[in-house]
Amino acid sequence: MSPPPPGLDDPEPAAFAWARFRRIMAWMTLAAAVAVGFSLAVLAHVHGPLNGVTILGVIGGIGGMVLLTGALMGLVFLSSGSGHDEDVDRR
Repeated sequence: MSPPPPGLDDPEPAAFAWARFRRIMAWMTLAAAVAVGFSLAVLAHVHGPLNGVTILGVIGGIGGMVLLTGALMGLVFLSSGSGHDEDVDRR
């Protein structure tokens, strides 16, 4: 039986995996900002001037949803790329 891969216990692969996660989150932050800006522009065009509560609701709802989706997607890639998924199958 071969020894299990080090996964995130080894500093070099861990640094690569976390850097990839941060890169995914940076892109998702940009995507969230674009989605929020587009949504606010459409809402302002359709409904006229927006009040602060509406703007905060759009930022929290749409921005939060995009960022949470990106974080979960990034964690799936982190788990798969670091060998944690294979560790579960071996045990």
